[in-house]
Amino acid sequence: MIPPVVDQAFLAAHPDAVLVDVRWYLDGRSGRDAWLSGHLPGAVFVDLNTALAAPPSAEAGRHPLPEPEQFAAALGGLGIGDDDTVIAYDDAGGSSAGRLVWLLRTVGVSAALLNGGIASWEGPLEEGEVTRDAVSFAARPWDAAALATIDDAATALHVVDARAGARYRGETEPVDARAGHIPGAINLPFSGNLDAEQRFLAPAVLRQRFAQAGISDASTVVVYCGSGVTACHDLLALEYAGLGRARLYPGSWSQYAATTRPQATGSEPGERPSATPDGVPR
Repeated sequence: MIPPVVDQAFLAAHPDAVLVDVRWYLDGRSGRDAWLSGHLPGAVFVDLNTALAAPPSAEAGRHPLPEPEQFAAALGGLGIGDDDTVIAYDDAGGSSAGRLVWLLRTVGVSAALLNGGIASWEGPLEEGEVTRDAVSFAARPWDAAALATIDDAATALHVVDARAGARYRGETEPVDARAGHIPGAINLPFSGNLDAEQRFLAPAVLRQRFAQAGISDASTVVVYCGSGVTACHDLLALEYAGLGRARLYPGSWSQYAATTRPQATGSEPGERPSATPDGVPR
């Protein structure tokens, strides 16, 4: 498996890698339109809402994991095969492209984020459509060991909220049913993994960031965000830092906030509620 974050030198050494543009905007702007107006040469576009997520619902959240067959059909249709190396990018430090990279790595496909995204590209951009011949991409079940349930997210040793601080503290909530965070969760916004140029911090610096939060082993960690997208950025950062692989809570706050489970607000994690005999927090 290649590193989760690579640079242009890697692209130069791997000219057969498939470039994928995963631009997506919470405010409703069209990522496809952005791709058409200028993208890395040869990059295909993947739509996060239709290829990297199942339909939203209060029960499952805003971006549930896609069915394996749905994911496989979408990638195969873009010309991405089982043995391809995939390099994904966006224009926001990997905040949306990280979802594709994490999904691919979870099913054993070599995939990485282009460090710095489209802004790091030193050559000319290409405009218009890009198509590749459709190929076969095998549907693989999601690895249960990489996923956390809503109960896991309330009880894991380290629960990380990857959203911006204002949403974690409950000062604002632009899209989900309630404001706040899961009691006991610490706030490590995905943006803190990046420098001013939207490039990942060096692995040693990332290790220090996580160590300050008490994390030295990613296997003890569950990560969530608003809908399970930017959480993948923290998951990749943990791996890039050499700490191993953590688990994603796919439903994230969009699922949790639609329940009657308790929430915390403010800058502190808050106390987890006591558990019932079946182990489910109340």
